[in-house]
Amino acid sequence: MAPVENDWEAVKTLSAQEGVLASFGLHPWYVSERTDWWLDKLETLLVASPGAGVGEIGLDHAMDKFHARVAGGNFSVPAQACKPAQPDGFDPLPQGIRAHDNPFGKGRRGWPGRALHSFSGPKELIPVLEKLGLYISFSGSITSEGNRRGVEAIRAVSPKRLLIETDSPDMLPAPMTEGVNEPANCIIVNEKAALLLGIGKEEMAKRTWDNACRLFEGATP
Repeated sequence: MAPVENDWEAVKTLSAQEGVLASFGLHPWYVSERTDWWLDKLETLLVASPGAGVGEIGLDHAMDKFHARVAGGNFSVPAQACKPAQPDGFDPLPQGIRAHDNPFGKGRRGWPGRALHSFSGPKELIPVLEKLGLYISFSGSITSEGNRRGVEAIRAVSPKRLLIETDSPDMLPAPMTEGVNEPANCIIVNEKAALLLGIGKEEMAKRTWDNACRLFEGATP
């Protein structure tokens, strides 16, 4: 994922070298570093990168309205395919998605889904987001002791809408306390998620794998 404009070209190159899917966007912490032509640059990059998605879209409930406006611009990217979005922030999210209908290319070929990554919101928001067609992804935060809201939220997600992740390089899963997070730690998140849902870790892995394949249907590195 490339959440900083200056990283977009490097991530595009890495994606091609390693055979992995890339996504491009603006993390809410870094939107102030964007150039005046960032949106045109993003559109060009997406058109030139088959299979690429829109990653962070600049929404964060802790940030000011300026960042929400940047996200609005990112929503309106006229890409050539439907792209998964991974927005953070809760209050403006449903309204923003409704206002833009399908901002990633209604009726166009490509990835059909959208994912809300590293979810940490309330369980009450889950049915609203699912009705809008989003997949809900949980990271290492659900491994933390006392994360009652995370437990309630993951149990509220429909089986066919659930994903897991690491949020690498951030959000180290418990009991890890130092070091750099990495995708391999998804095993820890999977085991915790399975425990919280009362299912086997193999079933959990298959469930989220099938969901991810459906989300990224038709996309190739």
